Amino acid sequence: MISPEILAIVMFLTTLGLLLFGFPVAFTLAGTALLFGFLGDFLEIFNFRMLGFFPQRIFGTMINEPLVAVPLFIFMGIMLEKTKIAAGLLQSIGELFGATKGGLGIGVVIVGMLLAASTGIVGATDVTMGMLSLPSMMKAGYDQKIATGTICAAGTLGQIIPPSIVLVLLATILQGANEEAAMLVGNLAPDPVTAIDLFAGAILPGLMLVVLFIIFIFFYARINPLSCPPVETTRSRGEIYIEAAKSVIPPITLIVLVLGSILFGIATPTESASVGAVGAAMIALLKGELNFKNLKETAIGTVKLSSFVFVILIGASMFSLVFRAFGGDEMIEHFLGNLPGGLYAALILVMVVIFLLGFFLDYIEIIFVIVPLVGPILIANGADPLWLGILISLNLQTSFLTPPFGFSLFFLRGVAPDNIQTRNMYKGVIPFIGIQILAILIVGFYPEIATWLPSKMF
Repeated sequence: MISPEILAIVMFLTTLGLLLFGFPVAFTLAGTALLFGFLGDFLEIFNFRMLGFFPQRIFGTMINEPLVAVPLFIFMGIMLEKTKIAAGLLQSIGELFGATKGGLGIGVVIVGMLLAASTGIVGATDVTMGMLSLPSMMKAGYDQKIATGTICAAGTLGQIIPPSIVLVLLATILQGANEEAAMLVGNLAPDPVTAIDLFAGAILPGLMLVVLFIIFIFFYARINPLSCPPVETTRSRGEIYIEAAKSVIPPITLIVLVLGSILFGIATPTESASVGAVGAAMIALLKGELNFKNLKETAIGTVKLSSFVFVILIGASMFSLVFRAFGGDEMIEHFLGNLPGGLYAALILVMVVIFLLGFFLDYIEIIFVIVPLVGPILIANGADPLWLGILISLNLQTSFLTPPFGFSLFFLRGVAPDNIQTRNMYKGVIPFIGIQILAILIVGFYPEIATWLPSKMF
């Protein structure tokens, strides 16, 4: 007789295997759940009628107001991409910092930060930065390694700097995990985990990461001046300052409206996302880019990406229902709870697993499949859910950057010229991976970096 726990393990490994082979995520999750549900019913260790609870889960997802922010933020990001705001930022900021050694690389990091805070979409930022900044850096005489490494690292800032789609989705999952953890320890009134909390908690770690990137490029340029030469310009400093101000003011204004309204309690993330969507459309109008073609492409792109997210969420809900019915959550709880070293040993193991899975799986898949399984146990054992969310976000950002399977490398490789060698791209991101790991360790040892600002604001 096969035990439910064995079936849970086989179910989990089967799902991972199918995902690694490239099968559609949502259909893999739902299909595996149905297959093992039938198998469990046949073996009389699972009642297939339990899937009758699934429509209630779908309805709960449909009425989840914070998730409405997802398509609105996606619309904002795609619309800003259509306005070619990145091109103006890269040109003006590049000229502003380009007169010093490594200045163009520092400019790319700052533009990456601004785009992350404006769009929150990593893939679009990576592709845009690669198409616009890589030719400029090559023309300026930058070494391939530092140029590609900087672009990849700057492009991944959208994972941690709000309004990040990663943080919105993590907030939804961690809220459920926090409620489950509270039930495990007998707490009937747990503090909620919201996107507002994660947005506030991510600000300092995100800025710390930007500063660390800039410091590295600054000293790298001093040690290897030929690899990061200054960029000559024919325009006066006054002209450069004026052009930089014109390029920076629109995204800064949008960032203040969106994040400011959230952090100061003026609007919910969903309401501020709608402000961001309208603001992005207004910027497009002012730039003369608000036409039927761009509006149509933005709407279609928003529907496609939003549908992708929500269909995966539905599939993950079915997977979770069957997996938990087999006792998979109790098995994970027992395993992590009995590790020598307590919370930190369990946290390190989970972070390593998420890091490795990030080579092969998209962040959405990891958030919807892995976090609901491990989150309740870690929180029940003392992990602050806000701190845990920021660590997971930083971890996903690191795996997004890590060769040979880092998605950021794939995005850049897709738009980079043929003369850019892949091995140089791999070598270029290694220092930035080290910086990412350093940031994770700093936040891990000093949770206040993630929790201080939310505690002061809310």
